[in-house]
Amino acid sequence: MSTRTLARRAALAGVSLTAALALAGCGGDHSTGAGHGRPAAGSTGGTPANASTGVADADVMFAQMMIPHHQQAVRMSELAESRARDPEVKQLAAQIKAAQAPEIATMTGWLTAWGRPVPSGSPADGHRPGGMDHGMPGMMSDADLVKLESAAGQEFDRQFLTMMIAHHEGAVSMARTESTDGAHPDARALAERIVTGQQREIDTMTRLLARR
Repeated sequence: MSTRTLARRAALAGVSLTAALALAGCGGDHSTGAGHGRPAAGSTGGTPANASTGVADADVMFAQMMIPHHQQAVRMSELAESRARDPEVKQLAAQIKAAQAPEIATMTGWLTAWGRPVPSGSPADGHRPGGMDHGMPGMMSDADLVKLESAAGQEFDRQFLTMMIAHHEGAVSMARTESTDGAHPDARALAERIVTGQQREIDTMTRLLARR
């Protein structure tokens, strides 16, 4: 075999080896690239609190805040049964209790189903249970409730209407936030009903208060 032939075969072998190494390298790079290109499991930045059920953080906060808010309204309405003088005030208070008590049960059921804490009691300090500092608009203070509990007759009617108007306005504000930021269809539907129903009651209470 001539020297020229040996040199040619060596050159061809070198080219083949280089090509094989290049193909192996490309294959490895592609595999690695594909792994980095896939999103990590569970990475759902910006999605609702529970994407599988369509529940957003706003839905959870709405229920957790509205439950004690409603509980306070029910408590105030129960006072009217024995302290109010105006039959229309008594009727309105009964209407408020009849509407909000079932809504408390509904929202409690949601939180349980979502695996989220259910607020207990009816805090009058305007904060969410568990020490969370998210104020609830329209909540009466302990002093307000003591004052209402101590009133009777026409004075009770005036205080009840004044306090409940502010209380309803707070609920309407929270419900509008849920309508904008919420994701759960039932929670948003309830928020819309609260806006409509409580705004109508605000109008009624404003009319009744103007007669005092």
